Amino acid sequence: MNSLSALPGLRVRAENPNHHLWNNHGTWFLHYTVHPTPFTKERIRRSLGTKDVAVARERRDAFFALLATEAGKPAGTVVRKAVAA
Repeated sequence: MNSLSALPGLRVRAENPNHHLWNNHGTWFLHYTVHPTPFTKERIRRSLGTKDVAVARERRDAFFALLATEAGKPAGTVVRKAVAA
């Protein structure tokens, strides 16, 4: 997850390869928190549509890479809630 350095608020633990992943009855979900204002937060859970943890990790990494590219765009064009899969 090298492209994540562009997102200063994203916390990633190297010792946990499943960070931001959540297994709900066999299906992997992406779980993260956004802060739309300085005083509020919102938990986001999106299905990754797979039962394979390796595929889930790839989709998580691709989603966060998309967020990193969106972070470089002007504020009016950034999509706050993007689809994970």
